Amino acid sequence: MKKEQLLIGCTGWGDHDTLYETPGSAGRKLQTYASHFPIVELDATFYAIPNEQTVQKWIAETPDIFQFVVKAYQGMTGHQREENPFSSQKAMFDAFDTAMAPMRDAGKLAMILFQFPPWFTVTKERVNLLRGIRERYRDYDLALEFRHQSWFSDEMREKTLSYMRADQWIHSICDEPQAGEKSIPCVPEPTSSDKSLVRLHGRNTGGWTYPSKGEEWRDVRYLYEYNRAELEELSQLIQNIHEQVGESYVVFNNNSGGHAAQNAKQVQEILGITYTGLFPRQINLF
Repeated sequence: MKKEQLLIGCTGWGDHDTLYETPGSAGRKLQTYASHFPIVELDATFYAIPNEQTVQKWIAETPDIFQFVVKAYQGMTGHQREENPFSSQKAMFDAFDTAMAPMRDAGKLAMILFQFPPWFTVTKERVNLLRGIRERYRDYDLALEFRHQSWFSDEMREKTLSYMRADQWIHSICDEPQAGEKSIPCVPEPTSSDKSLVRLHGRNTGGWTYPSKGEEWRDVRYLYEYNRAELEELSQLIQNIHEQVGESYVVFNNNSGGHAAQNAKQVQEILGITYTGLFPRQINLF
């Protein structure tokens, strides 16, 4: 197994309090995070398209080997329910492209993740929408994640995977609660020989369909700590996937209770992975 190409990290760098216990580290969260992990899923881009200066700051605050899995803006995936702040679809996509250009030029853009909402069911029109996005980003590595079970029903599973292979999408392979049609099964089949993406959302089945709105709902949905047996099971799954591709990206998204960083470190330990080229860690001398 090519361990140096199996990259494990978390979603965001703000929620991992156990990493920021040494003096001064809380004010340098991204730099401190980048002393522990070689990748991060950048989810801030889902909520707002950053300006170029912010992206340049993120680039400067991470080591040369560091990679970002960038989540597509919510207006690009149909999540946005309030009024779109952009004058047109083209203006929105152009703004996103401009923001991402410095990261791409720096060699730190691992892929763009297009995660579609639970109401994005399988239809011919939506497949055509995916084709249009893929054509626009033909020169990028793109990952694709669904949240509606129709894409992986018995009659659609192989068609969905075949489409992703044909259009060169990276299949975002998920571990998530099995809570009906608005969750997808774990389908551990990479669709690219170059890269794979595994996203670990936790297994809080009750919280996955929590009825309230807003940030409180997010806090409940991703509140889960994987136990040792589950992590060993997932480590085997990750290893099996990694043996089929060049590079594997594994992201823990169970942030709500602060469990993601520790679970990510436990999988690194189970798989015997260490990374070189990260920032040096601060030592608490007092």
